[in-house]
Amino acid sequence: MDQLRAMKVFVRVVDEGGFARAARALDMAPPVVTRVVAELEAHLGARLLNRTTRRVALTEVGESYLERSRRILAEVDEADALAGEATRELSGPLRLLCPSALAAHQLVRHLPRFAAQHPKLALELTAPGRVETVDEDYDVTLLTLRDPIDGDFVARRLARSEVLLCAAPGYLSRHGRLRHPRDLARHELLFQPAAQPRGLVFFRGGEAGASEATETVMPERAPVLRCDDVQTQLAAAVAGLGVAALPTLVLEEVLADGRLERVLPAWRLSGLSIWAAMPSRKHVPARTRALLEFLIQAFGGDDRDPWLAACGGPLALVA
Repeated sequence: MDQLRAMKVFVRVVDEGGFARAARALDMAPPVVTRVVAELEAHLGARLLNRTTRRVALTEVGESYLERSRRILAEVDEADALAGEATRELSGPLRLLCPSALAAHQLVRHLPRFAAQHPKLALELTAPGRVETVDEDYDVTLLTLRDPIDGDFVARRLARSEVLLCAAPGYLSRHGRLRHPRDLARHELLFQPAAQPRGLVFFRGGEAGASEATETVMPERAPVLRCDDVQTQLAAAVAGLGVAALPTLVLEEVLADGRLERVLPAWRLSGLSIWAAMPSRKHVPARTRALLEFLIQAFGGDDRDPWLAACGGPLALVA
């Protein structure tokens, strides 16, 4: 007896409400359907269905066996789907949600390689200013968070991005250079006070976990610009509006070409963790898994900042 086939026939008899309707749905002769279920019951040594002239009803054993049969058949279907996906070229749409700063400064530089690897995938990228939680309408959501990640979703760490102080050379020539975080009291800031209600906590040293000391500074006046969009804060800093606190992921080019200078290079603010997340699903399409693995490889996949060295190094200490 083919037990998987018998399970499928048994489940269809229950779903269709009778042997004859199940036979039509399965394109089998009614006597064959009856015989398969009878062989299954004989194999189990238990009656699964009570038959009447008009309908069939599950026995107590049948109810338990039906639940487990559905679970087993679903697992078999999923295994078949996974095997099928592994043997064919990935294709179809792939929807990605990503904060605009991360998309513009980092993600897009990697996408040509991903597109070359999977030419039949159609990547749909949405990049609003901020992304604060996983959106179930997307296959993958990229998040940049200060707080630990939490929620009903699956998340993989991509990287870390330290937050550094920066200003335009022209601004620093007019207002003077800083030697200590307390010097911020006499400068125009592009910080959001709501982000640090108890003051700005500065860490002296390299990356997270290697700090030498901390310093808390309470700004004495409101920021000259209130804006929570990283791209706009970056543009404002380049324009010479004030001192900005920006993640390293947007700073490589503007520091390299001199449009911004790193301020207080011995100090940094609390950094951001970058995650790739997706809604919790039993079966994850192969194209989604391919994108996740590609992003992990591209960004490093651990709690380190891959851009910090290009922004002055992890130990940019001064006397």
